[in-house]
Amino acid sequence: MNIKFFKKNNKYKFSFQKIISKIQIPEYALFSIYAVFTGAVVGFAAVIFHESIAIVEHISFNNIPQYLYFVIPAIGMLVLAIMTYFAPSTAKKKGVSEVIKAVTLRGGYIPFRTTLFHFVAPVICIGTGNTVGPEGPVAQLGGGLSSKIGSLLGLSDARRRIFTAAGAGAVISAVFNSPLGGIFFALEIVLLNDFQTPTFSALVLASVTASAISRVFLGDTPTFFFDKIIIGSYNQLYLYALLGLVAAFISLFFIRYSDFIEQLFKEKILKKVPGWLPMVIIGLMMGFAGVYFKGIFGIGYDAINSILAGNEIWTAVLILLLLKFILVPLILYSGGFGGLFAPSLFIGACTGFLYAFGINYFFGTQLDTTAYVLVGMGAVLAGVNSIPISAILIIFEMTKDYSFILPLMLAVILSTTIVQIFIKGSIHVKHLEREGYKISSGRETNILRSIFVDDVMRSDIFLISENTSIGKLINTVLEKPFATFYTINDKDELVGTITENELRPIITEYQHIRETLIASDIARPDVITVFKSDDLDYTLKLFGTSNVEQLPVVLRNSPRKAVGTVWRTDVINAYNHESFKYNLTDELAHDLMRIEKNKVSKVSDGYSIVEKKIPAKFIGKTLVQLRLRNQYGLEVLMIKQTKGLFSDSNDDTNIIMPDPNYVIKENDILVLFGSDEKIELTKHW
Repeated sequence: MNIKFFKKNNKYKFSFQKIISKIQIPEYALFSIYAVFTGAVVGFAAVIFHESIAIVEHISFNNIPQYLYFVIPAIGMLVLAIMTYFAPSTAKKKGVSEVIKAVTLRGGYIPFRTTLFHFVAPVICIGTGNTVGPEGPVAQLGGGLSSKIGSLLGLSDARRRIFTAAGAGAVISAVFNSPLGGIFFALEIVLLNDFQTPTFSALVLASVTASAISRVFLGDTPTFFFDKIIIGSYNQLYLYALLGLVAAFISLFFIRYSDFIEQLFKEKILKKVPGWLPMVIIGLMMGFAGVYFKGIFGIGYDAINSILAGNEIWTAVLILLLLKFILVPLILYSGGFGGLFAPSLFIGACTGFLYAFGINYFFGTQLDTTAYVLVGMGAVLAGVNSIPISAILIIFEMTKDYSFILPLMLAVILSTTIVQIFIKGSIHVKHLEREGYKISSGRETNILRSIFVDDVMRSDIFLISENTSIGKLINTVLEKPFATFYTINDKDELVGTITENELRPIITEYQHIRETLIASDIARPDVITVFKSDDLDYTLKLFGTSNVEQLPVVLRNSPRKAVGTVWRTDVINAYNHESFKYNLTDELAHDLMRIEKNKVSKVSDGYSIVEKKIPAKFIGKTLVQLRLRNQYGLEVLMIKQTKGLFSDSNDDTNIIMPDPNYVIKENDILVLFGSDEKIELTKHW
């Protein structure tokens, strides 16, 4: 056994696994224990995070004259600028998008240094009065702690992925006192609606546990307070629908404005001036705004409660809306740390109040502003973050009132639908896509994108001249085991398709038409083709839209010259094969951690697994470019990366699943599976 791969935490990890295997705890029970433990840890972390913000807030604003408040956010931003200066790469890995990236692309791995940094930075940012939310940082905190727990317990990538998402959802449950909201936050945002039964079980157990701990230490009182809600009669539902439309366009405008500010700082401002300067200036802007409108400081829940109670005049609410709208993106993209949930709730509350006030003022109605404030909160929260179910549940659980479910659902669905028509995806995924990441909503898509037509195509294809008589065509059909024929012209180019559907109607009239019709008369001219380099995700979509069982494969430099076919059944079989390989890999992950470098491990007669250090010629290339399956006849089961306890890299080992777009790095190690002959050839790499 090569022990240099195993550091101290690995020894503890394997000892723990040994103990568990001896106790022989049933798999589901062990899974449940992990979920509850994860929920407990992140629940306590959420309480500490909440209290830390309160402590920093008390230190920052207590016993200080109000006219000096304007400098406090600027001081906070300056401290953050210093932290960013000393850890620039860690500072960039912030927010919900980092959790999505970890779960989708890195098997749930989040460096512990990142987790610690993004615990401290948001506490300072929010505690010094900057008007951002806590949910992005706490999601990263919960996901990061769960990721570290998973690594210490020796969980596989697939299991760690589940618990990282569960931790992110659980900490949202604790912070918002909303277990159902936390569950669906993890499903809708972190897991991109990738619903699986084991995943859901972990989410439920972790979220309920975290929420219970939060309630013990932080109390069970609703976040928002209000008198009895007057929804109005059902013939007024159209007013809530209109509010949903207004919320949708407010959400869209906020998203577009945020994108503009992000690009402005990234492409222009931060390239011309030192990073601390705009942060301090924006901190001063924040401070001056807070001196005159105290409700804009911090998370903003007190201001929302004041609006719900009807204590704010419409001009003050309008100014608060504009300030929150303008300042949040400026703070976040200049270098601040925080989330968008609480600002979305704040903007939605102001929008709902102004909407109801305007209708009452101009049309002489007596609408209850409280109901419209609550519905506006849910509609903007859903619109900005693309979380319709989570938004509905969070509003319910934060208010402890279910009486306004119908108008809330109506406004939320309308808001989300309209926003998605324009932006097609969540704000967090779009952020990752702008950084160059290709995020898919499920493992199936990633698997199919890693396999190409060239890997599964058949060389047999039946081509006939478009001038072939029907009589000869029918005889050929009876002789050849083909269900689909392709017609070609005198240049051997594809011009049509003939299937049983085209042949069936003419068989009954065969005696009358066999000498009068030719193949081109019945062939369909719309020939759908694929290239060898097309992936199976694209190919399967073509099968779905064309309703055929096979497609001709053509050359890219001769797009009408057929060289083979790809069959729907072969695509499905290839997916099943790869999926089985992924599942098998996941189950064997712990054993494979122990494989010695360059030592061959037999798995069955004629087949082996080997761990190979990356040759120099592979560095900088993606797995797609290497084409190991085609060129070497080998399957990449997993990749061993170096990682550390407090940084992204040291001598410890992190296993990740092979992603087709993964770029090979110098110290990576491939775990390869193949026939003994192919494995033997790797010695000459």
